[in-house]
Amino acid sequence: MEDKKTSKEQIFNIIAYFLITASILFAVLLLANNTVISGFFTDSENKSFDYRQSLLVKHKNHKPSNDIVIIAIDDGSYEYILDKFGEWPIPRTIYSKIIDRVEEDKPKAVIFDLMFIKSFKSDISADNNLANTMSKYNNIYTAMNFDNQSADVRTPVVLPERMSVKLDNQSKNINIENDFGFSNCRTIIPQIIDSKTKIGMININRSNDGIIRQVPVFAYYNGQYYPHLTLMAGVNLIEGHEVNNYLIDKNSTLIAGNRKIPLTNSGEVVLNWYGQSMRTYKSVPFHKLVKSIQGDKSIEHYNFKNKIVFIGTTAVSLFDTKSVPIDKIYPGVEIHATYMNNLLDNSFIKKSSPTTNAMVIMLLVFLVSFIVFTSTSAVFATTSTVLLAAAYYLSSYYIMSIFNLWIEVVVPLFVILVTFAISYLAKYLLKSRDFEYQYKLATTDGLTELYNHRYFQDMMKKQVDTSRRYEQEFSLIIVDIDFFKKFNDTYGHQIGDAVLRTVAQILKKNTRATDYVCRYGGEEMSIILPQTSKEEAMVNAQRICEAVAKTPLKINNSTEVNITISLGVSSYPQNGDTPQKLIEFADKGLYYAKEHGRNQVGKEQE
Repeated sequence: MEDKKTSKEQIFNIIAYFLITASILFAVLLLANNTVISGFFTDSENKSFDYRQSLLVKHKNHKPSNDIVIIAIDDGSYEYILDKFGEWPIPRTIYSKIIDRVEEDKPKAVIFDLMFIKSFKSDISADNNLANTMSKYNNIYTAMNFDNQSADVRTPVVLPERMSVKLDNQSKNINIENDFGFSNCRTIIPQIIDSKTKIGMININRSNDGIIRQVPVFAYYNGQYYPHLTLMAGVNLIEGHEVNNYLIDKNSTLIAGNRKIPLTNSGEVVLNWYGQSMRTYKSVPFHKLVKSIQGDKSIEHYNFKNKIVFIGTTAVSLFDTKSVPIDKIYPGVEIHATYMNNLLDNSFIKKSSPTTNAMVIMLLVFLVSFIVFTSTSAVFATTSTVLLAAAYYLSSYYIMSIFNLWIEVVVPLFVILVTFAISYLAKYLLKSRDFEYQYKLATTDGLTELYNHRYFQDMMKKQVDTSRRYEQEFSLIIVDIDFFKKFNDTYGHQIGDAVLRTVAQILKKNTRATDYVCRYGGEEMSIILPQTSKEEAMVNAQRICEAVAKTPLKINNSTEVNITISLGVSSYPQNGDTPQKLIEFADKGLYYAKEHGRNQVGKEQE
């Protein structure tokens, strides 16, 4: 019996584990399909990414490249330009001179995070001069962007073939045409477009909270793919020649030369940050270079040899600052520098796949439920679960630090909490079930499923106490099966057991829910009837006697036997005021029935 119970308990626990896992995964799936809730989890996960990135930057887990230099049009330079030239933007001949000055030092690349668009202030000769200067060198890059402006406002133009690249997209998850497809573009001056200057797009998408974490790799316009400015410049520098063919494989990895760059399902790269604004990369104030080319000998000479030089605005008043995970105000040109740095280090952040996330969640569900179910102490289980959650979060930090892998944190931590709560509820139910089972074992006769003798004695004491306190009546019926030994001797003990079970079932069917039917011992049984007078008890006893006599027991296909019982009745307080006296009085009635022919209720003795 114990082995059977253990086996049943093990099966029940396995089912409980399965139901817990299934219910939690089902709940996570429902949450993922709810726009509001999934949006909340997405935003929370993004914040957790920002926090981890801030910790990585704080502890300087990876260092920025010394090869990247920013010529910054900062607040001081902007003020100098307004004083010197009286307006912004400045004459484009200044940029021409800046290019010549920087190129004297043989830099690896000069990348403009500036858009030289046509305006009423444009000077054609200055524009021509800038385009000619850019064309003199093969390492100049400049920017343009795409949008969906109405054709009524701006007529879409046909861009030269040289600006586009060939892209073989084999991923089923990434759709550049949908995610970064545009119907219009904001072109720069035609002199630059028609020159041999390398032009890339600088479109950037913000997350729902306005923070830039991801940057696109391509834009789609007029049936052609156009690379991001920094991607194009970085891949060309790494490969040592212009790269015009790209591949996105089935695993959503961009193959660009010898670089394998992980992409999100939106076709973007997740940037890995190096430091806060204006503290990360070597920065040269733009106005100092302007003074230098104008002959100011007091200006320090900056050497750009073998440097990747970005030129862009960092002045807050020029409105080219963004919010990024590690800083609320971050110049756009430094985002490009970070993009370039990730390319050089091959250190883009990779998001864990849905399959990996599901496996992590299943493992956490198992661990938490195992902790709860196997722990004998609530304090230990709670502490262990909290430590598990802390260890998981800490491991996510080190995984990002070492492997540049972004594993989800918010949903798994939520799952840990939910699993803990559900597991404790399940454990409580299992314990309640076990308590009920143990109580039933302690109070129930295994053969007849009636209350046992010990329970009978306890209930007799309680009924006496209750009836005495509230001045109520209660009655007792004692039952004995007639010729029970004959059943055992003639048909065997199995039939004897069947007789006991049959009589027990008849007793239970012919009593009230408030009555207590017990096995007194051997072939004797008893019924305690609360708030029942002697007359009512006698009627009940007679009805039970007749019910047993009318119910034959089928032994085999051809044989039936009749069962009869003898009964004795006593009532509180007229037949006794203690359990012993009431039992003795009922026994006398039972003996009277036995002595006077059986199959009857014994009469009260005078």
